[in-house]
Amino acid sequence: MTNRLKKFLALTAAQRRTVIAAMLLLPFTAMLLQVFGFRRARIILIWICDLRSVRGGANPSVTLGGETDFYGQAQETARLVSIAAYRGSYSGNCLKRSMTLWFLLRRQGIEGELRIGTRKAEGKFEAHAWVEYRGKVLNDTVDVGERFAAFERNFG
Repeated sequence: MTNRLKKFLALTAAQRRTVIAAMLLLPFTAMLLQVFGFRRARIILIWICDLRSVRGGANPSVTLGGETDFYGQAQETARLVSIAAYRGSYSGNCLKRSMTLWFLLRRQGIEGELRIGTRKAEGKFEAHAWVEYRGKVLNDTVDVGERFAAFERNFG
């Protein structure tokens, strides 16, 4: 048995399902973006998410003052999407990975924020996408908002 397979089998059944879903969603999201563009791809993902009923929603990490915090679960989902991107057959770019994470969080009943930022580095225009949960970065370094000027609008 290969080391990759051992690591995959060491995940819980729910974690394996999330990794497999992300492995399938990454190329699907890429195809949606290629065919329909960002705005319509986002609408299609929202429509797909709303089509299926959310099974029980997310599992809260902490409840503070009547407000539920899903940060731990959101972090875990981001980790599993990262595993899918780097171990699967299709990794995608930051936008495809972020839209996949945003979609999976939405399916779990977690409102993630799809953020897009820009910068000019060495005379070149660059754009980057990431996902935040309550202002905390999930799938990038914590200083991504300092390196890229994020649009005010939450795209999620």
